[in-house]
Amino acid sequence: MNTLAYGLLGLVARTPSSGYDLMLQLQPFWQAKHSQIYPLLAKLEQEGYLEFTRIHQTDRPDKKVYSITEKGQIALKVWLSEPAAEPVLRDELVLKTYCLGLADEKAASTMFVERIQQCREHLDMYEHYLKEYESDSAEHSYPPDHPNHPEFGDYLLLSWGSRRMKEDIAWCEWVLELLQKRS
Repeated sequence: MNTLAYGLLGLVARTPSSGYDLMLQLQPFWQAKHSQIYPLLAKLEQEGYLEFTRIHQTDRPDKKVYSITEKGQIALKVWLSEPAAEPVLRDELVLKTYCLGLADEKAASTMFVERIQQCREHLDMYEHYLKEYESDSAEHSYPPDHPNHPEFGDYLLLSWGSRRMKEDIAWCEWVLELLQKRS
């Protein structure tokens, strides 16, 4: 099984979900296309890791809501006990930065200004959800940053995303300062 398959098992283990819902849950942290998720869900179901309930809809085709099986829970627990693979870096801006000396000044600056804007949009989203978690903490026995909080993992990932965006913004601003010395 690949990492995406385990990720889907983990999401479904927390909350039974449709393929569309799973795609939306993955988007902030994992690049996966519709064309990857649905065949993988079918394969996981055929192999006994997931099962589904068909939900009849009058205005659309029926929806499949997936839930994890005992076999899926066992596989997920084994995967979670293994060390994570080294992260793969595939960021076009990193590659373009390596070649930055070949770009004209305006194009070089524009790349970093655009990345700052993208990061700010993501940062706003992460910060919005973090505030929701903090305001909803009264509903739970533990604050969101406590390991016993039911959505502790969500909180950690949102915090990671927020910190990463802040660091990316700071780095891009630093690069822009250096590029200004070029003229």
